[in-house]
Amino acid sequence: MTEEILELLMHRNAVITEEALKKYYVEDEDLKSLLDAERYSLFAGGKRIRPLLTVEFCKLFGGDEEAALPFACAVEMIHTYSLIHDDLPCMDNDDLRRGKPTNHKVFGESTALLAGDALLTGAFEVAASNMAVGAEISAKAVAYLASCAGRYGMVGGQIMDLEGEKRKLSLDALIKLHSLKTGALISAAAVLGALAAGVSFTDPAMADVVTYAENIGLAFQIVDDILDRTGDAATLGKNVGVDAEHQKSTFLTFYSVEEAQFYADRLTQEAISAVRKYPGSETLCAVAEWLSTRKK
Repeated sequence: MTEEILELLMHRNAVITEEALKKYYVEDEDLKSLLDAERYSLFAGGKRIRPLLTVEFCKLFGGDEEAALPFACAVEMIHTYSLIHDDLPCMDNDDLRRGKPTNHKVFGESTALLAGDALLTGAFEVAASNMAVGAEISAKAVAYLASCAGRYGMVGGQIMDLEGEKRKLSLDALIKLHSLKTGALISAAAVLGALAAGVSFTDPAMADVVTYAENIGLAFQIVDDILDRTGDAATLGKNVGVDAEHQKSTFLTFYSVEEAQFYADRLTQEAISAVRKYPGSETLCAVAEWLSTRKK
């Protein structure tokens, strides 16, 4: 698959995801500041990689796109909440996200905090209300999504990240940190797509889904660390050098840029090997390759 075709597929997925997300917002003048803050970050752009994984894994196993979209929206809402909270002064204290001022810089800290809360809770409402898959699959999806977003998932990774500032982590601890903070939600995106297609947790195919997701999740973070060192804010749409400023351990603490890229490439090939045997996996393979070579 050429990069041009992949870009078109990603653009299409972003459009259908955003159209689906808009349906969950009903205007209420009394809640205008909250709704505006949510939508400011939710519709701020981005490649919508996680929703793409949800839709593509559903299609890979014969499912319908419409069954995947509520789960895709839920994952993207949780991802957006995490970015809003991650940027707050009590966390990374960033002032730029996707080339725009961060949420708290525009709406204030209190409203940004509540916007994140609303996105998180709203995500579970959306996932639980997926009529296209039925109550049993929706319940399983909500439980899995909660585990990936919570204390033993993304939130757990965030506390490890905070506590890792100004002290050197071991490589094993760093891998665990990013497997939780970044990788868990990527795994949720992929697994929820397979669930929407009727794949059970006991099906051997689900193990391949998880293998793919875990590997691209870690590769994604390694490339992020490389770009934080070698990229520029104008291209990335966010501040660079943040890790060094906060004295955080990164993969470049343990590897050179070249070694880190080799590590990311190896993880990418392991991800591709997990799904290549399935007819229709070309998009997922191309996404994995793109994530390991991206420049922003």
